[in-house]
Amino acid sequence: MSKALVFPGQGSQSVGMGKDLFETFSTARDVFNEVDDALNQSLSKIIFEGPMELLTETQNAQPALMAMSMAVVRVLQKEIGVSLQGTFQFVAGHSLGEYSALCAADALSIKDTARLLRCRGEAMARAGKRNPGIMAAIIGLSMDEVRQIVIETSTFIANDNSIGQVVISGSKSAVEKACAIASARGAKRALVLPVSGAFHSPLMQAAAEEMKEILISTPMKNPTIPIISNVTAKEEKEPSEIKELLYEQITSSVHWTQSVQYMSEQGVDILVEAGAGKVLSGLTKRIIPEMSSVSLNNVLTLEEFSKTV
Repeated sequence: MSKALVFPGQGSQSVGMGKDLFETFSTARDVFNEVDDALNQSLSKIIFEGPMELLTETQNAQPALMAMSMAVVRVLQKEIGVSLQGTFQFVAGHSLGEYSALCAADALSIKDTARLLRCRGEAMARAGKRNPGIMAAIIGLSMDEVRQIVIETSTFIANDNSIGQVVISGSKSAVEKACAIASARGAKRALVLPVSGAFHSPLMQAAAEEMKEILISTPMKNPTIPIISNVTAKEEKEPSEIKELLYEQITSSVHWTQSVQYMSEQGVDILVEAGAGKVLSGLTKRIIPEMSSVSLNNVLTLEEFSKTV
């Protein structure tokens, strides 16, 4: 059985995530403390105690979700004794989860990943204020149907999440018009999402430019496990190319459906989701129903997984 290790993106956060890991394993505590030190802030207090509104702010949610994911990874490695290189054929992450994947594959340090995601979150929040926009999930239409609506409304495909679930971005009026058209054409749901900007669209170009120089100046090694890029939906290994794709990712679509399909084509039959929630496991069932998935997000799920490796 071939496995890939995948990491969730924004929207998976919840107050209290990782607290049982923090209280049970010193290796998990070390991760949260390292992120706090890197940001010169007690982000762990916000993660464990909230309030949810503060945790959900983009500049907090992004490094917080990475901290949660890396706490799971370090417990896997140091407490359970799992060799990531020997166990997983690929790593991949949804949007900010791509940074978690790079950290897990030793391409980035935890401190540098935390700082990058803090900068990314702040840059995206600023871009959202400069060029206001919203996002919406269109559920129950084909990709071709959504593409047609996007053309008609001057909106953008932000996330190709799974078969029948596509997220669009754009100005408020354009996205609302797209939702109305989608509903009229048979969408099961056309739901505006509670986010602070039109992420993964050209309205985020200012954020991409801010991140470009930061990415260039941040040390990055070759990943020890091939990473699947959100932009290309195939494996990437060269740090300079990965940095360029992370820059492009801010304004480009997240090709998650194609990424999972690519991993399946390469022989992966189990996706292991490391971090908050179960969003990616749910998407996997829609993309490739016969592919197995498991979510590692607390002590119990890690203990159960330890019996299978």
